[in-house]
Amino acid sequence: MQSIFPLPGDVRIAIVGLGYVGLPLAVAFGRHFETLGFDIDAGRVDELKAGNDRTLETSADEIAAATKLSFTIAPADIAGCNVFIVTVPTPVDEANRPALEAVEAASRMVGGLLKRGDTVIYESTVYPGTTEEVCVPILEQVSGLRFNEDFFCGYSPERINPGDRQRRLATITKVTSGSTPATADFVDGLYRTIIEAGTHRAPSIKVAEAAKVIENTQRDVNIALVNELAMIFNMMGVDTNDVLAAAGTKWNFLPFTPGLVGGHCIGVDPYYLTHKATVLGYHPELILAARRINSRMGLHVAHQVLRLMAGKRIHVVDSRILVLGLTFKQDCPDLRNTRVVDIVRELAASHARVDVHDPLADPDEARTEFGIELLAEPQAGAYDAVILAVPHRAFLEGGIETVRRYGKPECVVYDVKSVLGGGVDGRL
Repeated sequence: MQSIFPLPGDVRIAIVGLGYVGLPLAVAFGRHFETLGFDIDAGRVDELKAGNDRTLETSADEIAAATKLSFTIAPADIAGCNVFIVTVPTPVDEANRPALEAVEAASRMVGGLLKRGDTVIYESTVYPGTTEEVCVPILEQVSGLRFNEDFFCGYSPERINPGDRQRRLATITKVTSGSTPATADFVDGLYRTIIEAGTHRAPSIKVAEAAKVIENTQRDVNIALVNELAMIFNMMGVDTNDVLAAAGTKWNFLPFTPGLVGGHCIGVDPYYLTHKATVLGYHPELILAARRINSRMGLHVAHQVLRLMAGKRIHVVDSRILVLGLTFKQDCPDLRNTRVVDIVRELAASHARVDVHDPLADPDEARTEFGIELLAEPQAGAYDAVILAVPHRAFLEGGIETVRRYGKPECVVYDVKSVLGGGVDGRL
């Protein structure tokens, strides 16, 4: 019996969503297959056509090397594709419930384009069961086709680490899955063409979905532990980093460090798992406790800074405080779910005048999303407190003096990630 799946020379791929996940994927596939990158943001598509990537995940040379890749905002342009890979965002709402609107909208659009023999692969992070329980019914309803008879689905969770120039798409093992054994073979073979590190074929779509969501849940829980330890040791007057260095001499001690937990994955994914667990009647105590601890670390930092200022008899009201860094992690322009904003708001609520400087963050996005006006260049010697919230390379080139030069002679210097070594007044 002839295979319903296309031969390698006949594969035509549509990448739906060109953010941190979709663009590197489109560039990688665009070196091997006819690939169309689709996004609803016309500005994003225009900049990519010009070879510019504001996320800094791909260079102009890498985009140019993908000679079989083109970009579009028109759904009709991807109608001729036979593989659709959905890489749209899956955030949470204000109540920390999964917000699936983007993946549902993408499913409706793709459903309107589906033909017999097509395959739809999801990479967006979801709770186990989402692909088959939420997305597939939409695809069937809109297309009028039958799942696993006329069209097929796969799930291959993204593992992009924004800002990481060492661990990139091709060098990270890719988990793959398919809705039938033949689909699983097809999906796995497709990704093997671009993944140097190899693939891991999961036995089902649900297993692949679950694997992704627990990767970041595990990190969240481990970081929450050291964050809670940091708060305890701070009350004891013990340096957390000294404790971790001593404990780390044991071979099986896990090297996690305190910090703010934001971004599109670690601060979000656990809520997808806890939502599904709650629907099924199980209350996930440990995971939610970890989320609560990590969610309040910005407030803890702000309160520590205020306490240090009081110790130096610096009056908080109308004081000037500089926050260096707004993005959710170092050397990355991504502002999604950044917890630095919690520090800024808490300090402002204490009637301090807070300036934020971040050379990587988009000023328009900071203004629109958080109401924060980024300062282009802080004034030297002007601040009562300086907080190194995100250790971008630009802030570290001159060590502690690069940070301290913004402060007054008796200012407080606080190092959230403990990267400056000595010379600071406080750190997590």
